[in-house]
Amino acid sequence: MIEFLNRDNPEKLREYEQFNMSHPKGHFCQSVIWAGVKNEWDWQVVLVRDEEGAIVGSMAILIRRMPGMPYTMLYSPRGPVCDPHDEVTLAALMQGARRLARERHGFTFKLDPDIKSDDIVFCDIMKKLGFSLHADGKNFEGIQPRYVFRLPVAGKSEEDLMNGFESKWRYNIRLAGRKGVTVRICGPEMLEDFHRIMVETGMRDNFVTRPLSYFERMMESMGEHLRLYMAFYEDKPIAGTLAIHYGDKVWYLYGASSNSYRNVMPNYLLQWEMMRWAVEQGCALYDFRGVSGDLSEDNPLYGLYRFKKGFGGELVEFCGEFELCLKPGVGKTIDLLRKVYNKTMRTVYRFKNRGAKA
Repeated sequence: MIEFLNRDNPEKLREYEQFNMSHPKGHFCQSVIWAGVKNEWDWQVVLVRDEEGAIVGSMAILIRRMPGMPYTMLYSPRGPVCDPHDEVTLAALMQGARRLARERHGFTFKLDPDIKSDDIVFCDIMKKLGFSLHADGKNFEGIQPRYVFRLPVAGKSEEDLMNGFESKWRYNIRLAGRKGVTVRICGPEMLEDFHRIMVETGMRDNFVTRPLSYFERMMESMGEHLRLYMAFYEDKPIAGTLAIHYGDKVWYLYGASSNSYRNVMPNYLLQWEMMRWAVEQGCALYDFRGVSGDLSEDNPLYGLYRFKKGFGGELVEFCGEFELCLKPGVGKTIDLLRKVYNKTMRTVYRFKNRGAKA
């Protein structure tokens, strides 16, 4: 049975959130609280129930109208949440998504599930349902990273984790402490400092950062599921991270570090504190999130991979981004306009924040 979530019914919202939080494929990007972060998008959830009325599959979908156009883009981040080999449930979820796309004049529907690339059964089902697979990029071409680094932490103590790190990583964590670096869990009063350091990081590493209001909204919506960790040296904030605990996982979501005092190794200590949170919560997994799939040492992103790899864990390759193209002509036009817009905004961003590159 297919239905759309009644967002005005608190009991239904709690039932859905509990299903997502407890399911092996559940993800914070599919949660009710994450929808509050993405308030510039509309949000709907397709549900599939069994004969007894229990939820067996769900798919949260973000819906965004294209500026100046009657068309919308539909996107399910890390959806769907169900048994990935249950063809009947998958077909029902996609039927619900198609119905929603018709109602909302969708020109495309994209999803990037938390499914490994070697799951041929799932990929074949999705292709049978009319989706094309985009899996040719090695870096960060998609909406979500296709390659991530993950560390299993189930049943492990802090000592177990530390022993799994490379020796230089253990040394750097301890060095930060000896140098006087301290890490504090902070509230919204430190978001301006975090964002300032984030802009500095973006200018150094050539990426565009989100506005301060986005992080304020994230902290407000995610509540106790979100932690802002800030590293201090000589009582000055020099680095920070945002981590999310949801279900049995902790994700490292954003990181920022000042161009100054990098020699006191704050980033190593920040990672350690987030991992300790995962252990405290009895989690199964600590997720470092994105890395490049191009592991050649001359890749500018190799340093990010090397940093995360030193903590142990494994490189995970997801199957990629699936797309159901509903209006191909409209899609090509919008893709072209988006490329021009993104290039222009990147130039404007770097000009406005040129003073942050110290």
